[in-house]
Amino acid sequence: MSTTANTNATTAPKRKPVFVKVDQLKPGTNGHTLIVKVLESNPVKPAIRKSSLTQQPISSPRIAECLIGDDTGCILFTARNDQVDLMKTGATVILRNAKIDLFKDTMRMAVDRWGRIEITGPVSFEVNRANNLSLVEYEVITA
Repeated sequence: MSTTANTNATTAPKRKPVFVKVDQLKPGTNGHTLIVKVLESNPVKPAIRKSSLTQQPISSPRIAECLIGDDTGCILFTARNDQVDLMKTGATVILRNAKIDLFKDTMRMAVDRWGRIEITGPVSFEVNRANNLSLVEYEVITA
């Protein structure tokens, strides 16, 4: 009795991305796809760390804090390494599979290795700077 593997395995059909607006973002969520403008991009000075064995400086990742937004609001985005080159002031980008973390009790958006940042053409909206979600403080409650 012999069994054969199904060589005609079908892959799941790709789903169309569901784009969300900045004002719909909540702490601790992920999987967001959105189109945003980069308003500011400020490099963060890396902390000088030394190896505990050799006392040689360890290279730190490049990090930039970027203010991004759409017509509903804005939020701080943490760009790391190669992402810093894409998140230039004035750029319009599509963020895929973005996540929301809390940093010092405020929301920050990031795209990790499972997500993607794509440069796209200019958009017609003006960013709503009055609704900055990163200025809202959250309190973590443990039960």
